[in-house]
Amino acid sequence: MTQTTTPSVTPAAMRHTLAGFATGLSVVAAEIEGQIVGMPANSLASVSLDPPLVSLAFAHTSTTWPVLRRAPRWGISVLGEAQEQVLRDLRRPAAERFGGIEMHIDDGAAFVPGALATITVTLRTAMAAGDHTLVLLKVKDLHRDETQRPLVFFGSTTHTLSH
Repeated sequence: MTQTTTPSVTPAAMRHTLAGFATGLSVVAAEIEGQIVGMPANSLASVSLDPPLVSLAFAHTSTTWPVLRRAPRWGISVLGEAQEQVLRDLRRPAAERFGGIEMHIDDGAAFVPGALATITVTLRTAMAAGDHTLVLLKVKDLHRDETQRPLVFFGSTTHTLSH
């Protein structure tokens, strides 16, 4: 007897379920040929302390990823709770994304000034992972402002933490 079932793991079900997992919000960016290229990202994850590695995931439909991967160094800015407007501004189309946003450049890595944390990385490897490209990044430098609290993504919207 053959049993027919409706798959419960659909893209919509994945999005809904994982919206219950709070993540930090970051911006990954680099200066390439005099232009800032980058995007908001909530897929930043710590991978290894020794060697120091983090990961990000880029959708295959991203027009930013193919350009960003050409940069030798990237900046990752972890956004603090006072930077929600920066996040809104970065949701513009790629060509307009950084218009009016002052960025700090350090040897090609681009950072949002006043970020809760900054991480300078280089690309170690990239691999196809479903509808995304998963990238493993070597951490070259990092800093955290302990006076700030994070801006988080939960339930498909941004939040701040309360005590």
